[in-house]
Amino acid sequence: MITIDNYLDSHFIHRSNWLRAAVLGANDGIISISSLAIGVTTASTARDPILLATIAGLVAGALSMAAGEYVSVSSQTDIEKADIERENVTNWELMK
Repeated sequence: MITIDNYLDSHFIHRSNWLRAAVLGANDGIISISSLAIGVTTASTARDPILLATIAGLVAGALSMAAGEYVSVSSQTDIEKADIERENVTNWELMK
């Protein structure tokens, strides 16, 4: 017998959220760091400022993405906890 759980086991829909976030993050990182490196390269021909700006951009971008993902997951968790609490209160009131 096919249930929703059996059906989803053979598909990859439950993996789409992290894959989407990874692709978006990688694309954003590549574009922003490339743009930063190109901008610094046009302003300076020395190698050290280009490397320093690129590494600083990589670190700042990684920290920004990590903080954004943490806040996003935390807010989603808060919403789900609030929904569970609301359902528990509603069920308790119905049982009275």
